[in-house]
Amino acid sequence: MLLAVNVGNTNIVFGIHDGEKWLRQWRVRTVRDKMPDEYGLLFRDYLRETGVSLRELDQAAISSVVPPITDRMEEMLMAQMGAAPLIIGPTVKTGLTFAIDNPAELGADLIADAVAAYNRVGDACIVVDFGTATTFTAVAADATLLGVAIAPGINLAMSALAGGTAQLPQIRLSAPPRPIGTNTVHSIQSGIVLGYVGLVEGLIARFREQMGVPAQALATGGLARLIAPLTCCFEAVDEWLTLDGIRLIALMNKNERREESAKGE
Repeated sequence: MLLAVNVGNTNIVFGIHDGEKWLRQWRVRTVRDKMPDEYGLLFRDYLRETGVSLRELDQAAISSVVPPITDRMEEMLMAQMGAAPLIIGPTVKTGLTFAIDNPAELGADLIADAVAAYNRVGDACIVVDFGTATTFTAVAADATLLGVAIAPGINLAMSALAGGTAQLPQIRLSAPPRPIGTNTVHSIQSGIVLGYVGLVEGLIARFREQMGVPAQALATGGLARLIAPLTCCFEAVDEWLTLDGIRLIALMNKNERREESAKGE
């Protein structure tokens, strides 16, 4: 049984997989100053919903872009499970090759996104992850991660707009009734929400042009449900896609360890 954890700047997403299906998945707010014991309590409380305890888990894998939390999670899981979690990065087995200048700079969540998307499509693909940042990851037909584009996330852009202007308020983000706004709220919704639709469609088109193939596009992340219904450029939408990539990477590395153990015997 696997615990998969994706630590982002805004949310921590995690789930339990029993080898056949996800028993449950959760999304909680990232709190950077929690101590290992506090994370232990948090995980135990949520896992209680599935009837599974941390000590019953066979494996844990973490994708994180917040190093201090990575260290605390690792410490907590070592204490609770008696084994170190797999920390995902470009040096672990992923099934991908990397065509980028410095793979060490690549976020672990983008690696997990790429693995999950390629496993689902089996061909050239583009993953758009709507999180704190909006990221675009391109994978070639031969499982080469070609590169990434990174834009500010939708909530980040909204906060910057409200915080950097004297008269524009912080509003609830949703699609406006029409592109041309006739009041402040609808005008901001048009500029941010429909503006991001244009960003997404434009970058996907440019990615496909550079890749030279009509790569399938997949959407993930907590804000995918806001943007994806407003465009027809996505073949699939799965807000838990990153967790599935973590699961697949964990499985690959678990099997590799078994093979190495068998050779040693």
